[in-house]
Amino acid sequence: MEYEALLDRAHADLPDRPQDAGSRLSVPDPAGETDGAFTRLTNLQAIADALSRDSQHLHRTIQRELGTNGQFDGNRARYNGSFSVSDFDAAIQQYIDEYVTCGECGLPDTRLVTEDGVDMLRCEACGAFQPVSKSKSPSSADVNPDEVEEGRTYEVKITGTGRKGDGVAEKGKYTIFVPGAQEGDVVQIYIKNISGTLAFARLA
Repeated sequence: MEYEALLDRAHADLPDRPQDAGSRLSVPDPAGETDGAFTRLTNLQAIADALSRDSQHLHRTIQRELGTNGQFDGNRARYNGSFSVSDFDAAIQQYIDEYVTCGECGLPDTRLVTEDGVDMLRCEACGAFQPVSKSKSPSSADVNPDEVEEGRTYEVKITGTGRKGDGVAEKGKYTIFVPGAQEGDVVQIYIKNISGTLAFARLA
């Protein structure tokens, strides 16, 4: 009898199983509002609070997952483009997978810390301490094949030569100047800056 009592006590002291992880997070459903060329996420702060994460950090990750830019005013966020609630759901779930759920035990009992510029997850349930495994950022083709953004890399075909000898490529409404590229080349380029419909790049 004493053995069975000890066994019951040991079972009672065990942490919850990983499959119970989902029920341990109570995250509000995203509330989206379309506003012309923008979509608002009106309860971003509440979602961040439920995840025990910094709202600005969550906002930046949602921007990355949606492949767009946006603004955050301290409670709600606005994103350039038209997005559905399911789009926000997917972005938030990706955030949870990366920055909340422990990669060892699958539980959400973690703290996000930064050491030497590296995001790390410290799990309070199993003691694991590991770097965040970030997903690949969406490529330009995932967002809009004709869009060009500063700081992004694209593959283009050089179709002409500028007056100063720079290679010239066309992408959507943009004319892109690429020093060092020759007509007929297919190259990877990095967009340095944009002025209107003119973009200036370097070979990546």
